[in-house]
Amino acid sequence: MLKVELDLDLMMLLCAIVLAAIVLLFVLIDIQYFVRSIFVLVWGRIFEPRKRPDELTTIFGMCTTSDLDIIFAHMNNARYVRELDFARFHFYDRTGIYKAILGKKGNVLQSACIIRYRRTIPLFTMYRITTKMVYWDDKSIYLEQRFISLRDKFIKAVVFSKQGVVGVNAAEIVNKLLNKDDDYRPEKSEELEHFIKCLDASSMRLRKKDD
Repeated sequence: MLKVELDLDLMMLLCAIVLAAIVLLFVLIDIQYFVRSIFVLVWGRIFEPRKRPDELTTIFGMCTTSDLDIIFAHMNNARYVRELDFARFHFYDRTGIYKAILGKKGNVLQSACIIRYRRTIPLFTMYRITTKMVYWDDKSIYLEQRFISLRDKFIKAVVFSKQGVVGVNAAEIVNKLLNKDDDYRPEKSEELEHFIKCLDASSMRLRKKDD
């Protein structure tokens, strides 16, 4: 009888330690971020075909209670940017761009993004995020991403982002994957032109301050 009681006490102690460790992990590390990232990549590799770099990729999401803003009505603005990470990871993995860049000892960093919020995403709303590479040059890759409601197909938000490619020539890698000439570039949209000009103006202004 004493042995059973000791074993139960030991099991309760071990359970308490495990529970405390899990709580500590959630406090110190954004576990959901890493779990979601792994899930998106694994799901894509198992169930989705490879894509050409100039093709559209899609992931799905839902606004949950952890995404809500301060008035508990809809997704807060910061969560949009977080969700875009998962869509980019999926895009780079499905198109093979990231693997090609790593193979040349390079890397990709988020340099800038601009978001137009067109309509809120309420609690429990299902949506998809589409990602498409719309332009590239020697140093950067430009993506257009959209949040689209599954219920009414309304585009909730539109995002342009600049991905800085470090250590390698981005255009050479992308054009090789597309079987294009090294000097090939797609035509820029008017919105993208404004985005790039805005970034250039900001860069020039900050350089003058640094001087």
